[in-house]
Amino acid sequence: MSPFIRRSGLAVCVIALLGAAGTALLSNAVAETVASNAPVAAAPSSAASAATPADHKKMLMQYCTACHNDKLKTAGMSVVPLDANNLQANQATWEKILRRVSLGEMPLRGAPRPPKEKLQDFTNWLAASLDTQAAANPNPGHATMRRMNRTEYANAVRDLLALDVDFTKDMPADDTGYGFDNIADVLTVSPTLMDRYITVAGKISRIATGQASRRTITTDYKVPKDLFTNGFGVAAYNERAGDDLPLDSRGGGAFKFYAPSDATYTIQLYLNAGTQTESEIDANNRYEVKTFLKAGPRIIGASFPRVMQISVVGPFDIKGPGDTASRRKIFICRPSASLSETACANTILSNLARHAYRRPVSQVDVAPLMKIYAEGRKGADFDHGVEAGLEAVLVSPSFLFMRESDPTKSAPGAVHRISDLELATRLSFFLWSSVPDDALLNTAQAGQLHKPAVLKAQVARMLADPKSRALTQNFAGQWLYLRRLEYQKPDRRAFPDFDVRLRNAMQTETEMFFDGVVRDNHSALDFLDANYTYVNQRLAEHYGIPGVYGTTFRKVELDPALHRGGLLGQGSVLTVTSYNNRTSVVLRGKWILENILAAAPPPPPPNVPTLNEAKNGKAMTIRQQMEVHRANPVCASCHTKMDPLGFSLENYDAVGKWRVGYAGSVVDASAVLPDGTKFEGPKGLQSILLSRKDQFVEALTERLMTYALARGVESYDMPAVRAVRYQAAKDSYRMQMIILGIVQSVPFQMRRTPTT
Repeated sequence: MSPFIRRSGLAVCVIALLGAAGTALLSNAVAETVASNAPVAAAPSSAASAATPADHKKMLMQYCTACHNDKLKTAGMSVVPLDANNLQANQATWEKILRRVSLGEMPLRGAPRPPKEKLQDFTNWLAASLDTQAAANPNPGHATMRRMNRTEYANAVRDLLALDVDFTKDMPADDTGYGFDNIADVLTVSPTLMDRYITVAGKISRIATGQASRRTITTDYKVPKDLFTNGFGVAAYNERAGDDLPLDSRGGGAFKFYAPSDATYTIQLYLNAGTQTESEIDANNRYEVKTFLKAGPRIIGASFPRVMQISVVGPFDIKGPGDTASRRKIFICRPSASLSETACANTILSNLARHAYRRPVSQVDVAPLMKIYAEGRKGADFDHGVEAGLEAVLVSPSFLFMRESDPTKSAPGAVHRISDLELATRLSFFLWSSVPDDALLNTAQAGQLHKPAVLKAQVARMLADPKSRALTQNFAGQWLYLRRLEYQKPDRRAFPDFDVRLRNAMQTETEMFFDGVVRDNHSALDFLDANYTYVNQRLAEHYGIPGVYGTTFRKVELDPALHRGGLLGQGSVLTVTSYNNRTSVVLRGKWILENILAAAPPPPPPNVPTLNEAKNGKAMTIRQQMEVHRANPVCASCHTKMDPLGFSLENYDAVGKWRVGYAGSVVDASAVLPDGTKFEGPKGLQSILLSRKDQFVEALTERLMTYALARGVESYDMPAVRAVRYQAAKDSYRMQMIILGIVQSVPFQMRRTPTT
């Protein structure tokens, strides 16, 4: 890449991607230190078994070779050549065997099976052996250099410049992999994307330094349609539109607006003419007011009924750039008689670069920035020069990319502990989706972060910080499919009460629930069954919870008779796993298998027929429709796993409201698992899931580790996943213990030198 990218005549320096000096090769003593930080990588103690590896191999040969032999290789696997005394030779295969046997999927139902005790003895031996092998030969995988995704970029700008403006809409959406949009291998870079970064960096630097354009612009906020009508022309103004409006208000709307200057602005209200009386309609159906706003973030709202759009026009009569938080964060000095412009600019840009690059900087880093500053200063003033230098920081590869270095002369494939500064970056992007703050950066720069007590304290501090909501928005938002809720459009004729307020309330409930479990350090098992949730009046009415009034959310204790509790009783999850006009036992069952049990079914075959909703002219229930569908043996193989889980949730309709019947029939929420276990309804499902709590915690840990490492979890990572679960079990599976376990793990704290 050329060291210069030109835009509108300005040479924007793209600083060379230089890592910090490499550390020494990992010695045995350091390896032991890292291992001591991690949870104990061993299976829980159990009664000693007299079975030998040869006995376990004999069992596989007896019960598995009918399908998994050298000729058939069902599912691409044969157990015949496996050596039970050398698991490392076929680690991925052994991990696959461990998972399938632990889930009870193998041997297949109906096929000869060894006694349950013998299977348990086998899985205990295999897990313990794989974990012991991993502890002796740490394999952290290969950490790929990756760029920030657009959410991380916006958060980093917010924290670097005290500029809370949503810039994500100015950047293209990121691709996803393994269920998340922060995966290194899919965050590609193209000339078009880099051009977009340069454009956005210019916009940010002008706003942050107070050099935004002086031309008049119009910012529009359109009130969602069903905030002023229920979709059928009936006014719905008897509710307060949100917490940003007065307590006694009805209707209207509010939005965030960033005033670029101390100036006068015109606020315009456009009304919904279709519901006005003749006397209320003026010539343009518009009202406006002029007001003076100080530069910086503002909430613009109107509690006027029938508002369909709010616009802000300005700035007019500009008084200056204002005393904003961003300008205070950037201009940490000012030129004076005792401090030259050049010296002050060097101080400012060195400070910005240190925080943006997440490491100490030298004049090698700052010199190119100063050249850009000098060019921007020509024919302008000091602030414009700093603006140019800031723009260069925001497009520097050292800011955009997270790159880790290997020790000098490190042999290909060698394993070493990452530096404290690299650990700080991994940690901040895991918990905050942003750059390290001063406390974390200073601790890392002092070489203290890798110490167990210090690291634990930093994790606790960071989880208590409001910025940890990024874990809710970006991890939970994708793990639980909350980001899809915005695009869910339930049929308004089937569900006339569903509107924007209800959708937003559903999302807020789940976000507050997840955030509360993490922040209050509750057990992860609360995700399966909790006696509390968070609601406002709109959602409480939907659930039938009495005594809740107003738009403000509050924590409420749940009456068991309400059939709520845990994620599977929340409207957000139930809605995103339904179609727009009906429930789907397949979508719900598949969601549980993938996200709760980490046992995703294979993708469906092509040309799957649609369900027949009626037979002989009579509407059929979903259960009846699925019985017809499962008559096809090809379909039945997967549906026997998914459908029972989905059927148990049939008392919830497609928008999560409780029902006792539909299509002229009483809801049948009974179900039978492939192993013959019978259960009924949400409570029965909760009992089933709680009986598999270890499987759930491992599934949650896998997802969290995928997100934390920004790569897929591989077979060699599974001992680390189990280690987190073993340690968390000692503390009732509390969420902060799970998160800390991931941070302490070999994949998170170590790195392998690339082999090519």
